Amino acid sequence: MYVVSEAVAQALVTMADAIEVIDEVFRALHAGTAEVFPVVAGHGSDPGNGFAIKSGLIRSKRLPGMKVGTYWPSNRTRGLASHGSTTVLLDDATGTVRAIVAATHLTALRTAAADGVAVRKLARKDARSVAIIGAGHQAWYDLLAVCAVRRIESVYVWSRMSETASQFAERVQQQLKLACEALPIDRAVRQADIVVTATASRQALVMNEWVRPGTHVSAMGADAPGKQELDVELIARATCFADVPAQSTSIGELQSAVRAGVLRPELIRPLGAVLCEALAGRGSEDEITVFDSSGMALQDLAIAEFALATALRSGAAVEVDF
Repeated sequence: MYVVSEAVAQALVTMADAIEVIDEVFRALHAGTAEVFPVVAGHGSDPGNGFAIKSGLIRSKRLPGMKVGTYWPSNRTRGLASHGSTTVLLDDATGTVRAIVAATHLTALRTAAADGVAVRKLARKDARSVAIIGAGHQAWYDLLAVCAVRRIESVYVWSRMSETASQFAERVQQQLKLACEALPIDRAVRQADIVVTATASRQALVMNEWVRPGTHVSAMGADAPGKQELDVELIARATCFADVPAQSTSIGELQSAVRAGVLRPELIRPLGAVLCEALAGRGSEDEITVFDSSGMALQDLAIAEFALATALRSGAAVEVDF
């Protein structure tokens, strides 16, 4: 059995790598060569400490496995991260554990990479400005993904905590050398060609009237019942895409619009089908496109497999007699 540490995964897997890996995952899902299994949720002795097990199979790679994601908010008082992820890859022939891959960094990468794949396919080619709604850890990775696929010149950021937004803007200016302003949410959205939402909101933050024709919106935050970041009237006005359409209507951003009766589930286009050109993507320069990313285990398996293969080539994977 091999072990890939958090440090090794972070050192060896880039955003550009992740975008190509996740693009391939979407295509495999559409082709029927990959399968997602039901999510299992649990908690610790303190019900506020939770975990989820997401599993799947990529048949084309003979790759079964699972990711355990944890959320222990009290870890902050211990100086530890509140979120953690570990991926277990199984041997397809024997069911034995082939590798354990530390996946906290990889989860942030694969989540943002889905955004990058969607923006590359759906945003206007001349998109140059992006509004980032939310200024947390994941928002940074989403910005990196957008910058990897479009020549971004201006960044606008909003957070409920103005100090956090200002710090994010300063980081963008210093590390990415891009113009970035912390703005009220309506001003940020009104100026953007691309809008990325990365919050844990349970009510609409981005209103329909703020979004210009031709804008692409990536809704990255909703991954549980009751979560919502977009005005349902915006969704009604847009052409909608999702990583897993059935999931998007139960735990994703599109659940609110379906429940409100402004979006028919059969109109949601799977991103994989668009990438494979089985369905159309953006139809015009004025069309508003919305991509709903609720996440799936196949992304975790594929990025962990890539990290393992890269670590094996570089000699950075540790072999353990298990």
